[in-house]
Amino acid sequence: MLAHNQPEHCHMTHSEVSDRLGPLDTLFLYIEKKEMPLHIGSVFVFDGALSTGDLKSLIEAKLPLIPRYRQRIAFPPLNIGYPTWEWDPNFDIDRHIQHARIRPGTLASLETLSGQLFSEVMDRSRPLWDLTVVDGLRGGRSALIARVHHCLVDGIAGVALMNLILDHSPQPAGLPPKKPFHAPPPAADGIGVLDSLVSSYFHTLGRVLSMQSAALDAGGLVLRELMQGSLPQPVGAVPETLQSLDPFPFKAPSLGPRRVVWTEFPLAQANAIRKACGVTVNDVLLMVLGGAMRRYALLHRLSVKDRVLRLMVPVNLRSPDQNGDLGNRISLVPVNIPLDVKDPVELLAVVHKRTEALKHAHAADLIVFGGTLLAMMPVPIQAVLTGMLSNVVPVLPFDMVCTNVPGPQSPLYLLGRKMLTYYPYVPIGDFMGVCCAMASYNGTLYLGLTGDCACAPDLDRLRDFLEEAMSELRVRSGCAPKPRARRKPEPAVAVPVAEAPAALNIIGR
Repeated sequence: MLAHNQPEHCHMTHSEVSDRLGPLDTLFLYIEKKEMPLHIGSVFVFDGALSTGDLKSLIEAKLPLIPRYRQRIAFPPLNIGYPTWEWDPNFDIDRHIQHARIRPGTLASLETLSGQLFSEVMDRSRPLWDLTVVDGLRGGRSALIARVHHCLVDGIAGVALMNLILDHSPQPAGLPPKKPFHAPPPAADGIGVLDSLVSSYFHTLGRVLSMQSAALDAGGLVLRELMQGSLPQPVGAVPETLQSLDPFPFKAPSLGPRRVVWTEFPLAQANAIRKACGVTVNDVLLMVLGGAMRRYALLHRLSVKDRVLRLMVPVNLRSPDQNGDLGNRISLVPVNIPLDVKDPVELLAVVHKRTEALKHAHAADLIVFGGTLLAMMPVPIQAVLTGMLSNVVPVLPFDMVCTNVPGPQSPLYLLGRKMLTYYPYVPIGDFMGVCCAMASYNGTLYLGLTGDCACAPDLDRLRDFLEEAMSELRVRSGCAPKPRARRKPEPAVAVPVAEAPAALNIIGR
């Protein structure tokens, strides 16, 4: 440990912490706009009050382990290269940890406050993260609303950070003494321009080589399994994705303000269905979302005949020893759920068949290959092209994004307070006015819906439909007792008005 009066140094070298953003990380910056903030987040509820001052001390003590959280984005001139991370010379922890109080202290009030905070674009002149401590919840509880820009982390990296900051014991570990920190000086402008040009050239060259490798890997896998006869057809994966369908009402331009609503299910319920039906927990959750969207379509008088829910599902590409790495290491896989299948068990079987087909077809590998083709273009062209597309064309042939991030299955604590709930947040975008985030923690599955206030004003109904779909699936799969049939009421006996109790005489009141 360094002496108390020595400045703090990071575990990473200057070249390591100055790494350039990758293509996907940069994409989240290029396409972001005021009406479409692209940070991810979480809302945690704790079993007691949290001290804002103690939280600041805790985060400052952890910053040496996550030096990226002291850095901001630096864009090269004319976007000639990818942006880089540079130290924020004016870093102030007070700008990143705020305090709020809600009245009344209901979960609905917390949803409202969270929606307001998630609607705001983050200040790019500072490190792209913040925390808001929320007081006033009923039962003496408190909450923490966390925002981190998508260019900094994806869902898996976010869970790794959560494990770093939170404790596995109600007894908080002692904090090391605060040490002064001095940010290294930024690179000279001329060096920065030259470095951007050189890095852009080597990036393009590297992408060409990467594309060749990806083509060989993906092609080899597909060819080998075709020869072995083990490659199934990805049932309905591509044709349905490209079908022209009547849009859901939330397939409209995003206007900015958004809402969030949450629900939760015991993980044991999903596991029971998984065992009974021979599927995965992820299949169960996708079926529940499909069942809810069937109800939502019927609510809006949309035909469900030959209609599919087109989901874009992120897939983690990290190896087990990379789960703590920052940045985005994901691929996107299309999953189509037919909405004209009414029986939940039958729909679950269809979902399982399709997800298994996509796994065996190496859809994630092929989509990474397609992303590599895009990344071969010079960086300035990528910046212009992605910016134009995000403002003009609804290019994505999907209805919504659906994420599913496994979290810790044992209790976590912050400043000695037990974390009770973990509600995930995923951003929405143009022509994708509703998205769904799923996460698990301590034996519970948490589902968070994000919706544009203008084109999805009835987000509460969709939450209700999620709960109805899960309840129906439990009953139909034999994992829940069927509701008792209501007894027929006894025939009514006419009671003379003069003999009726006075309390029943309410006509005219």
